[in-house]
Amino acid sequence: MASPSRVRITGPLTPLIKDFAAELIRQGYRPGAAARQLQLIAHLSRWLAVKGLGATDLTASILAQFLTARRSQGYTLWLSRKALTPFTHYLHAVGLVPAAKVEPSAIEELLTRYGRYLVDTRGLAETSTRAYVDMVRPFVATRLVDNELDWEELKRTDLTAFVRRACRNRSGGSARLLAAALRSLLGYLHIEGLIRRPLSTAVPSVAGSKLAGLPRSLEAGQVDRLLAACDRRTRTGRRDFAMIILLVRLGLRAGEVRALSLDDVDWRAGELVVRGKGNRVERLPLPSDVGNALAAYLRHARSDTAQGRTIFVRIHAPHRALTSAAVSNAVQMAASRARLGPVSAHRLRHTVATQMVRSGVPLPEISQVLRHRQLLTTAIYAKVDREGLRRLARPWPGGVL
Repeated sequence: MASPSRVRITGPLTPLIKDFAAELIRQGYRPGAAARQLQLIAHLSRWLAVKGLGATDLTASILAQFLTARRSQGYTLWLSRKALTPFTHYLHAVGLVPAAKVEPSAIEELLTRYGRYLVDTRGLAETSTRAYVDMVRPFVATRLVDNELDWEELKRTDLTAFVRRACRNRSGGSARLLAAALRSLLGYLHIEGLIRRPLSTAVPSVAGSKLAGLPRSLEAGQVDRLLAACDRRTRTGRRDFAMIILLVRLGLRAGEVRALSLDDVDWRAGELVVRGKGNRVERLPLPSDVGNALAAYLRHARSDTAQGRTIFVRIHAPHRALTSAAVSNAVQMAASRARLGPVSAHRLRHTVATQMVRSGVPLPEISQVLRHRQLLTTAIYAKVDREGLRRLARPWPGGVL
């Protein structure tokens, strides 16, 4: 196996290599991976020497030229900007190369302010804020005139035309989210004084009801297969098993699993602190099987060089916190191995609720477990209680029910 100490380097980056190697080890890179990073930087240093450049000259265009030269010399690995990310982050951290500053456009400047409003005033979570901002970005772009946003001429017909055009190829749920985000943006614009009249009521409603569908859940045997698909002999398997059992036993959202911190587990009290939507903080009981899975992961799989206090981190260096998408991806991969077809993390939340309904748990109690703000949100799960609904159904005239 290659060793970082055996990598030889010449050129202007030589004084940096020792501290950079130490930083890679601190971040959890194994010796072989760290050595490969150093070999790439050794090549970069030789190339800079030929060009008469130094570390402070490493702009985006210079790095692009280096990668082009590397390809032309026949190299087949480490050919993208991503390969250089650990080193450029190190240069920014030590102040040799300032992070690139890009002047925000009028569109992005407004969306940044709108995003802060959603977080600070409305209390939306990061994932919800990002979804709302992404939804309204195309609409804001329609108001750009000569690099300035024009809100003076905004009319109700503009809103109707945009919604009709944007919802043409969307699902019902996506279209309703777009309409909700657009109403939210218009409310913000009115509060800021950018539009004179509140136009949120001018956004046309999207046909359909959030209660129209039927929750999709897994059967008990399928849940067992999903959990068994995590190979707990490996670090990845222990981590994924702990995340999935949190989803199937406590009904957490993917973002709530991602946000869990080491400080959120009260081992003595047997409780778990969950930070949910709207910055709500609640305590849930920690079942023994969930606690055992978390303990096994923390003892045997979470790296000692993990960055930050989040429970779930990347297996491979750098050991940063997982994203919500990574939690969902772990569920999808386990479902694929178990041959269950596409299974999302949110479907496991539906599974928890459905199992409680079938066990006779009242809807208000299910609402408390899922931490819904309104009982109406939980009402959709009444549809899965077919026996209860059959007792309420009136006989069909002239036929047998």
